[in-house]
Amino acid sequence: MKRREFVKLSGAAAASIAIIPPVLQSCADNMNMNMNMGSNAVPVKEGAFTTPLTFPSVMTSNFSMQAKGNTVSLLNAQSTSVLGYTDGILGPTIKVDNGSDVSIAFQNQLSEETNVHWHGLLVPANMDGHPKDVINSGSSFNFNLPLSQRAGTYWYHPHPHGKTARQVFMGLAGFFIVNDSEEQSLNLPSGDQELLLVIQDKRIKNGQLNYSPSMDEVMTGYTGEYVLVNGRNAPFHNVSTRYYRLRILNGSTARVYNIAFSDNQSFEVIGTDGGLLAQPVTVNSLLIGPGERADILVSFKSFSVGKEVYLISRTFNGGAQGRQEFKIMKFVVNQQASDSFTVPNQLSSIQPIAPASASKTRIMKIKGMMEGMNMGSMGSGMHTINDKVYDLDRIDETVQAGATEIWEFDNSDGDEIHPMHIHGVQFQVLQRTGGRGSLIATEQGWKDTVLVMPREKVTVIMTFPQEKGVFVFHCHNLEHEDDGMMLNYEVV
Repeated sequence: MKRREFVKLSGAAAASIAIIPPVLQSCADNMNMNMNMGSNAVPVKEGAFTTPLTFPSVMTSNFSMQAKGNTVSLLNAQSTSVLGYTDGILGPTIKVDNGSDVSIAFQNQLSEETNVHWHGLLVPANMDGHPKDVINSGSSFNFNLPLSQRAGTYWYHPHPHGKTARQVFMGLAGFFIVNDSEEQSLNLPSGDQELLLVIQDKRIKNGQLNYSPSMDEVMTGYTGEYVLVNGRNAPFHNVSTRYYRLRILNGSTARVYNIAFSDNQSFEVIGTDGGLLAQPVTVNSLLIGPGERADILVSFKSFSVGKEVYLISRTFNGGAQGRQEFKIMKFVVNQQASDSFTVPNQLSSIQPIAPASASKTRIMKIKGMMEGMNMGSMGSGMHTINDKVYDLDRIDETVQAGATEIWEFDNSDGDEIHPMHIHGVQFQVLQRTGGRGSLIATEQGWKDTVLVMPREKVTVIMTFPQEKGVFVFHCHNLEHEDDGMMLNYEVV
């Protein structure tokens, strides 16, 4: 059943109240009332853009991290409790070279279990941060990450089932940057011309960071009225008249952003989840869902000193979410500088995986509450893949080591947005049918997360690793994931 049909049917059911048990009638009435309330994301409140943008510390060696509670000021100088991998919100940026063996000593100083998922990294199953591999409060774990993959903008965050969304929302996330010789040879903007931006929305109530989704917000995803960049609300950043490289991570639990600039200037998309594209793609806006990354080049060369331009999110056809345009951060041109950089015509070499090489095609039917609800199951497990709610101990799909497969994520009957993420592998997007009907710039390279909008089917192809083990795939709307939209697959 689709959400729009449920609204009609719940109205019809009101006329038959005598035959519906009072508890179910009350629940249906409450859901009918909340349906319109939840049909829009919480509107964003723009700030003054007077707070300087800051960047997390960078670690290149001697890695150790702690997950812990901290107190910081997020809004109007009022202190609030957050989580972080450092002394503030978020975590350090880890920068390493491909081919490195990275060892990270991790301590859980939270009052509950947690773990760390290295999102996009191709690491052994026992190091991936599977929901079964939790680290208890007060305990430690040594991660050993042998890196054998392309340079790219990866990230890390917790993955304990049922707690992921809240822990990420409260601040547990950080960049993991892998470098290689191919990328270094391009001499892309670096140093203070390379800006790592994690964009997140936060709900703040009475000055305090507040994660308390209603049933309806579990259905649609929990959105906040304040947008933060690197843990700062409405920041600004001074730039010179040069090219800048922006590595953007959508670290929100549910909100989708349509990235653009307030002066409508074009920019070059040079990379995505799994590293560089083959060639740059020029766009004026770019849709980025939770968990996805975008690597872009933007030029301020033609601007005069004193010029201000905003990174914004434009409206888009996304049902619940895309109805508001809002500013995210401000760039202020404060210095004239010479810049000889030109955008390379060729960035990388990407060999397409031939569909004919796939040994199997799997259909993953993704359903929100209204698409597949029975009245006896309301309140938990409202989101499913192939009619299954996540079971920690059940193997849902079995994959042969080294096999190439095609997976189709089918949201053709759905009203909700589902960014689908597969652990342990990078994939290529073959096609999108229904909905938008075509691929976007970031879907022309290697991906680990793909946005599946309402009424869309998205088909991906991938070659699985030789190393065996159990991984998960799930919706990266983290409310949906915690609600059960996740399955296990085993490489055998």
